[in-house]
Amino acid sequence: MTHAGAPYAGLTWDHPRGYDALAASADGLIHWDVQPLEGFESHPIDDLCARYDLVVLDHPHLGEALGAGCLRPLDDLFTPAELARWGADSIGPTMRSYAMDGRQWALPLDAATQVAATRTDLADEAPRTWDEVRSLARRAPVALSLAGPHAFLTFASVAVALGEEPAADPDELIGDGTGLAALDLMAAVDALAPPETRALNPIGLLELMAGTDRLAHCPLVYGYVTYADRLTFTDAPTAAAGDRPGSTLGGTGIALSTRCAPSPELLDHVRWLMSPAAQREFLPRHSGQPSARAAWTDSATVAADFYRRTTATCEQAWVRPRHAGYIGFQGAASAAVRAALAGETDHREALDRMRTLYRTSRTPKERHT
Repeated sequence: MTHAGAPYAGLTWDHPRGYDALAASADGLIHWDVQPLEGFESHPIDDLCARYDLVVLDHPHLGEALGAGCLRPLDDLFTPAELARWGADSIGPTMRSYAMDGRQWALPLDAATQVAATRTDLADEAPRTWDEVRSLARRAPVALSLAGPHAFLTFASVAVALGEEPAADPDELIGDGTGLAALDLMAAVDALAPPETRALNPIGLLELMAGTDRLAHCPLVYGYVTYADRLTFTDAPTAAAGDRPGSTLGGTGIALSTRCAPSPELLDHVRWLMSPAAQREFLPRHSGQPSARAAWTDSATVAADFYRRTTATCEQAWVRPRHAGYIGFQGAASAAVRAALAGETDHREALDRMRTLYRTSRTPKERHT
């Protein structure tokens, strides 16, 4: 099927980081459409795969995609040596986040995780620990990322910083102590936040911070290298100096739908997107945020500080569950977190609600690791 004159149709997300490099390199082979960030986060993946040959997706959609049988396993299209090389070259858990049931379903095109963003002219030094974040919030505007699925993602990252990964036990979301402590910490910060920030997605928060003086710091927001000339990005906060930064992996993978009949030219194009030349040079020149570790640790671009200051967080980021019910759970759990922060429910009730939602989002056949 052709689309706007190109042999293949692709879908990515509507931001220069998601679109510019793909469009600039398509060379008549792929026509790239875009969807809003909210669609990328929540639109049913089987519907997208029914309409597109290539889909840029987030790793928590894998369970849904495998249940629908709508993705091509990439180990049928690329050699074990190629997949091993791309995995070894990719930063943190980006490559393995797209592996499931012993197969590789997407390649990490873009790497991102929640990091701290700061206007140092308004906040002086970026806080390094959560105690420092709370201290800053008492003297400058500080906000959490709470819109859409991000309330739960922030909760999960705080839990990681406190020493417990959510869903480490596939039947239990989080322990009492960690879950309640995370909600208490979030409530303390959110109580002082500018009200306008609570409805903003990560791009909206970064735009507000970059374009006005109404936000000085966001301790957990998905990093965007496109703002590195206006904001200072640093590792996510820790519970104490030297501890693991708490962060939830984001980024994007490029996948082929089952409707796609890939030509050698298309597979070579995907290979090129994962190549050192594309990852270290082409993508950064076109607003991209590459997944190759070398692009983060050896970057010579104007955004080198963005990568250098956040590499440790990306290397240690938490990978979300990927069972078929996860996307729905993530949205409902976020609503429970927001209700707790707004004082509509107490923290114990919100935590119990999230645990129940998590257990009911799973079935025995979906107990993937």
